Amino acid sequence: MTNRDYANTRPTRKGKAKTKTTRRKSQAPAPRRFPLVLLLVTLGLISGFGYFLWTINNSAEELDEKEAPVVEQTAAKPTQKQDPKALPPKPKEEWTYQQELLNKQVEVDIPEVTAPTHSYQMQCGSFRTRPQADQMKAVIAFQGLESDISKVRGTTGDWYKVSLGPYDRKRQAEKHRHILQKAGIDGCFLMYVKK
Repeated sequence: MTNRDYANTRPTRKGKAKTKTTRRKSQAPAPRRFPLVLLLVTLGLISGFGYFLWTINNSAEELDEKEAPVVEQTAAKPTQKQDPKALPPKPKEEWTYQQELLNKQVEVDIPEVTAPTHSYQMQCGSFRTRPQADQMKAVIAFQGLESDISKVRGTTGDWYKVSLGPYDRKRQAEKHRHILQKAGIDGCFLMYVKK
C-alpha cells in the first residue's frame, strides 16, 4: 500500500479538464459601452415624477376654495362675512351625567357568608415508632408551627401520624406547607376533612 499526502495536494475538479487560457496578461479588456437604455429610462422616470409634482402643486388650495362656500352657508349668518379658512364656532357642551350620578343609587346583592362545609388538614409524616413522630414534631415546632401526633391502627400494625390543622382556608394551609418546604420537610400533603 502506498502512502499518499492528501493534505498538501490541491483538489482537481471532476468532469472538467484543465484548460489553459490563451489570453495574454498584457491584453486589456474591451471597453464597456455607455448604458444608453438605462439613461433614457432614468430620464423618463425623473421627468414623469416632476410632471406629477407639478400637477398636484395647487390642488390643496383649489380644494379649500371649492369647500369654503359650503362652510359659509351652513355655519355663518347671511349678514356676516366670514373668512373661508376660519373654523366654525365651538358647539356648546351639554353634559348631564354629573347630575345623574349625584342622584343615582347603586344596589348590590351581597351573598350570605356561609361556613365552609369542609376543612383542610396537612399530614407531614407517618412513622412506626413514637420517637420518630416526636422528632418530626420537634422539627415542625422549630419552624413556629404546632402539630399533633395521632395513633392509627392499620392492617399492618400501629402508625403514628404527624399532622397540622385543621385549617378553614386552603390558603393558610399552603402558607404553612411552604414554610415547612423551606425548612427541608417536603413530604407534607393536604387532605379534605368533613366537619
